[in-house]
Amino acid sequence: MFAIISVGNRQFKVTQDLEFLTEKTGKNAGETFDAKVLLFAENNKVHIGSPELKSAKVSLKVIEDVKGEKVHGYVYKKRKNYQKTWGHRQKLQKVKVVSLSAV
Repeated sequence: MFAIISVGNRQFKVTQDLEFLTEKTGKNAGETFDAKVLLFAENNKVHIGSPELKSAKVSLKVIEDVKGEKVHGYVYKKRKNYQKTWGHRQKLQKVKVVSLSAV
């Protein structure tokens, strides 16, 4: 049994008790929330939503807030005496699938 869900404008293929990283959802650690279910498959039966399934439910629990890898950038313009470095670190959340149900 698996489902394809949409969280933070990204799609994930999830199964029971799967942990994955996603963009910040606005929830605090320990809170649970429901994700949009786009596809649900169990026992060789596939249910596809257009665009989402109202009857299926996937509950997610926020485990912790983490930061992604640091991304470095460098801008250089020749003969103009211009150079600039920058860095960015994305804020992420570690999320665990609590339950999958087709209802």
